[in-house]
Amino acid sequence: MTRTDLCFLPATDLARLLRAREISAVELTQAHLERIDEVNPAVNALVTAVPDQALAQARAADAALASGQPLGPLHGLPVAHKDLTPTRGIRTTFGSPIFRDFVPAQDALLVERLRDAGAITLGKTNTPEFGAGSQTFNPIFGATRNPYNLARTCGGSSGGAAAGLASGMFPLADGTDLGGSLRNPASFCNVVGLRPSAGRVPNWPSLAHWFSMAVAGPMARTVADAALMLSAMAGWDSRVPLSLKEPGAVFAAPLEREFRGVRVAWSPSLGGLPMQAGIGDVLTTGRRALEDLGLVVEDADPDLREADEAFSVLRAWNMELSLGETLAAHRGQMKDTLIWNIEQGQALSGHDVGRAERLRTVLFERLHGFMQQYEFIACPVVQVLPFDVNLPYVTEIAGQPMETYLDWMKSCYHISVTGHPALSVPCGFTADGLPVGLQLVGRFRDDLGVLQLGHAFEQATRHWVRRPALGMGVSA
Repeated sequence: MTRTDLCFLPATDLARLLRAREISAVELTQAHLERIDEVNPAVNALVTAVPDQALAQARAADAALASGQPLGPLHGLPVAHKDLTPTRGIRTTFGSPIFRDFVPAQDALLVERLRDAGAITLGKTNTPEFGAGSQTFNPIFGATRNPYNLARTCGGSSGGAAAGLASGMFPLADGTDLGGSLRNPASFCNVVGLRPSAGRVPNWPSLAHWFSMAVAGPMARTVADAALMLSAMAGWDSRVPLSLKEPGAVFAAPLEREFRGVRVAWSPSLGGLPMQAGIGDVLTTGRRALEDLGLVVEDADPDLREADEAFSVLRAWNMELSLGETLAAHRGQMKDTLIWNIEQGQALSGHDVGRAERLRTVLFERLHGFMQQYEFIACPVVQVLPFDVNLPYVTEIAGQPMETYLDWMKSCYHISVTGHPALSVPCGFTADGLPVGLQLVGRFRDDLGVLQLGHAFEQATRHWVRRPALGMGVSA
């Protein structure tokens, strides 16, 4: 096995090899650090690396195994953290020049949990400024490129995570998702991204403990790897009022399930959203794969008519809550779309916010009824293919203009506002080699069901095994 092959093994396989002492944590960490050195200059996924710290953690992991100490589920596995996620002692910039040299004194809860599970931190992944927008670029580190076509974007805002996974720089990465920031880059980079239910992965610290649309979740190259990571991230925490009681261990069980006869709503444009040519052809192959698994796939669009207003108002409210004071102090160091979105929140009235909450409740109740008929919805993750890395955001889809930097993300954020778990799983490639993901939406809080269906789909289609042609000359 070449060193490159080792870096592309699923995390579940790597975990088995580590426990069997067929590889050491030091060897595995060193292989990934060398892979980063080789391909990151072209991709720009990892923006702050901590190789010395990683190797020290790897040596400690090997010593723990040798001495018979209890091992966590992620023992010895390299992981990277999004540059929005506070990491003690490691620069965390939020993609903003305002925080160019900021080094947190405290870890986010999910970083604590991953470390306690045995994961080894390699560094921080690139993100757009304060995570705003599904295109990963910022004034500090520049743009992250798509490993399958370096002239295209990797998506965002967890773009560095997705690009690094696709490039073999690390087997696991955390991400966050408000309007599609886990799912969009997963689709663009042929990896897996789970938007879990609110509270599944407790978010601490936070300025808005009761805001349920922003979530953190796992990213990986396979669904089983994402489930393994979720098993370490999930679980109740008394500091987070929305956190769910169900322990993370439920996601460590095998994902195999019989799906024959299960009903799926097939919604190839999520109710008439404009779609770029080429996506539909790839998604059609995904429908056939679901049918071959024995699922009953029926054409059916959920009615999400309230989603636009509810999402845009509640997102703007949260942007003002999170960044209003930063804007007042550092306006000249913030990008125009971010300023617009914060000021949109500042202009809201109590009536606006109240109406948005009412609309969201109506939407949830209607979708809940729809999903008594169907256990899952299968729909597009993104309405466009990976686009020019120099384009800040999409301004037109199939002849329809996009008025704001958010409008092209509706196929993701229409699901976000419902609160249902959603998975982006690789669905195939266009004729010119661009990845396309399939979005699988489950019933309320049925994160496990979504992972089980994604796993079955992935095993049947095997699209995840296709690697980008980056640095394939590395040998053992």
